Amino acid sequence: MNDRYDAGAANHGADQYELVGYDEYGQPVYRQVRPQQSQQQTYDPYAQQTQQYDQGYGYDPYAQQGTQPPAYDYGAYDPYATGSHQGGGPAPGTAHDPYGRTTAAEAPGRQPHAEQAAQQTAHIPQQAAHIPQQAGPAHDQEAPAEPQREYHTEQFAFVEEPDANSEDVIDWLKFTENRTERREEARRRSRSRIVALAVVFALVAAGGVGYLWYAGKLPGLSSDGSATGTATAAGAQKRDVIVVHLHDIKGDGTATALLVDNTTTQRGTTVLLPNSLALTSDDGTTTTLAKSVEDDGSDGTRDALDTVLGTDIEGTWRLDTPYLQNLVDLVGNIDVDTDTDVPDPTAKKKGTAPLVNKGRDQTLSGKMAVAYATYRAPGEAQDAQLKRFGQVLQSVLRKLSSDPQAATTTIQTLQQILDPSLTDKDLGTFLAGLSDLAKGGDYKTDLLPVRSDGTLSAQTGAGIVRNVLGGTAKSPDKDAAVSVSVQNATGVEDNTEKARVVLLNGGFTFLEGGTGTARATSQVVYADAAGKANAAEVAKTLGLPAGSVTKGKVSGSADVSVVLGQDYKPSSD
Repeated sequence: MNDRYDAGAANHGADQYELVGYDEYGQPVYRQVRPQQSQQQTYDPYAQQTQQYDQGYGYDPYAQQGTQPPAYDYGAYDPYATGSHQGGGPAPGTAHDPYGRTTAAEAPGRQPHAEQAAQQTAHIPQQAAHIPQQAGPAHDQEAPAEPQREYHTEQFAFVEEPDANSEDVIDWLKFTENRTERREEARRRSRSRIVALAVVFALVAAGGVGYLWYAGKLPGLSSDGSATGTATAAGAQKRDVIVVHLHDIKGDGTATALLVDNTTTQRGTTVLLPNSLALTSDDGTTTTLAKSVEDDGSDGTRDALDTVLGTDIEGTWRLDTPYLQNLVDLVGNIDVDTDTDVPDPTAKKKGTAPLVNKGRDQTLSGKMAVAYATYRAPGEAQDAQLKRFGQVLQSVLRKLSSDPQAATTTIQTLQQILDPSLTDKDLGTFLAGLSDLAKGGDYKTDLLPVRSDGTLSAQTGAGIVRNVLGGTAKSPDKDAAVSVSVQNATGVEDNTEKARVVLLNGGFTFLEGGTGTARATSQVVYADAAGKANAAEVAKTLGLPAGSVTKGKVSGSADVSVVLGQDYKPSSD
């Protein structure tokens, strides 16, 4: 054991030390003790003494009895003492440190040396405890050179001092990492959105092309001669169709519409038919829809419509205005986006508030609904009144019950006499199906466009007749109807439209002749003797005197030419 200080103490024998404890590294800690000048005490290692505690230094297993522990003279500490000893116990005058080493405290031959050391250190005050590996205490006269210190790893505790900048660096790294992750996540989301938008666009494009193909609006598939694509698909669909005639018992006019339930596509449609639509009567002559309803009745008109439109109408529903009023009241009023103010037909004073106001979501009672559906302003075309009738029909369907039994009960409550081709149960079930489509938004209203002569164009046949009705347009031969050219010289612009309606309803083909200089009398001109009878019929239809018929030059390709003078009095319809 390399204990430099202990070795020096053994050689010189000048200083005395005692063990006071251990330091934090497990090394013994000693302190210098002052020698006792009084009589030395004899150490009895086998004495059974009460354990005492050295004040300030812990437990002393060798303490003697008494209130004050005796100061032992250990003499010079010899870690390598080799004195002989007889017997099993320790040699007399020796003591043991905590490591079991013998201390020559009172061994023979050492006492003088201990006394000398005590005399030399008597004047030194009590020294503080120190580690033996350190240099010994300094002497007054001559101090030995301090031995070179040796340090071991276990003697040091390395404490890592916190660096204030380290937290900032960590925070910056975390911020940079989080920002990078956010950017990557944003890029991923952007790519996902782009892919989703591309898919949606592709689906919308495919749906649009499919709809155009279904509607027959793709180039090369919309002509009349096309027998493939949409025409075939539309013709194969199943439809239930009935015709509705609204009779205004006060105005003596009619309005006609087709109610179509496409059970294949689950869509409903109201097709409005102008009164000027050219039809072929039972005797083969050309007539108009309005005249056919008046003259030929429901059966003849239904057959004529099947011929012109290529449809299969299953029944006729004659709806007089009183029954329409009751129907609206039964369903609990209707909401309509009205396009004009409708005056109260029962008002006797001018300036009375209108019965129906123009605006969105106007609630109409039965009386108001009838007034709106039959209203036609002065000089207004019949198509405007027809559209109002279509609005009322669709609004009634939205309010009608979708239950077939409940709808049938509503029809029975009207107590109207139906056409034999249509029973209460059939009409109620049919209207309930249309009501369900109208409430779901799968319902629309279309106006069938016709030419000025009442015939259907190729575009009309490809659009509504083929796709909605599933038929083929077949207008009567143009030469079969007498064409009449009308020039307005009355000075009233609306008289042209009124004359057109009257002639179309009379079965004639109307040709616009423009506006001429005002004149007092009217004139009906025919080209040859064969056309005299036709000219007389035209004058009668317009309410002109027979003397107005004369032979002369007919304008254009018309069979009869008419010049309306100020003596022309248009009829109420």
